[in-house]
Amino acid sequence: MADKSSLKDRIAIVTGASRGIGREIALHLARKGAKVVINYGANAEKAEEVALTINKGCDTVRAVTCKADISKANEVSKLFDVAEEAFGAVHILVNCAAILDPKYPPLTETPEEAWESTFNVNCKGAFLCSREAANRVVKGGGGRIINLSTSVVGSLRVGYGAYGASKAAVETMTKILAKELRGTKITANCVAPGAVATEMFFAGKSDVLVESIAKEVPFERLGQVSDVAPVVAFLASDEGEWVNAQVIRVNGGSP
Repeated sequence: MADKSSLKDRIAIVTGASRGIGREIALHLARKGAKVVINYGANAEKAEEVALTINKGCDTVRAVTCKADISKANEVSKLFDVAEEAFGAVHILVNCAAILDPKYPPLTETPEEAWESTFNVNCKGAFLCSREAANRVVKGGGGRIINLSTSVVGSLRVGYGAYGASKAAVETMTKILAKELRGTKITANCVAPGAVATEMFFAGKSDVLVESIAKEVPFERLGQVSDVAPVVAFLASDEGEWVNAQVIRVNGGSP
């Protein structure tokens, strides 16, 4: 019997894959057998490290890097071009790229530029990547669009107004896209982590605040990138085919 959890011979694009959750997702999909395009915005060295880790000991190249600003349509198209030229038709898009203002301003003090930049990357970027994927990933089985959201959409934590709003829009868009893809066998879902111990999470937070957030979780700890990646891999695999138009909150039961 075929292993439905395997991603052997599947081609995946992971945006924001040079660090944090995106990095671990790229590595995990590769361990499941996928060939991966490591997208990054600025940190070429870190992206190359991920690719080297995946390719180490392999007879053939199984990961390549691609710099692309996902808030620009032509660069998103280039990202898919790179994937197709390197490996062939894309099966899986995992959109992890996101930004968050580490000052956590209330809405009354959020600069217009900060709002626009947050929506450009988090929301417009997800739209452009999802649109490209809907037109270019494999149809008829195995096609997956997975956008990373946040449990802040549910918890409504203060200081996350722009970030939470941008991700709420992504969740709504993804659910509608899944319905619009009727007949293609392409699924579209969101994975919405809670507080995960990443560079982006720790930025701007005191040790006291970090400890307080961790204590909110019934497990009394922060999430780890290794808690999130297997959920994404499940959705990307044949095992996850019947999960569609959903938002899966991976947060240990935090509020």
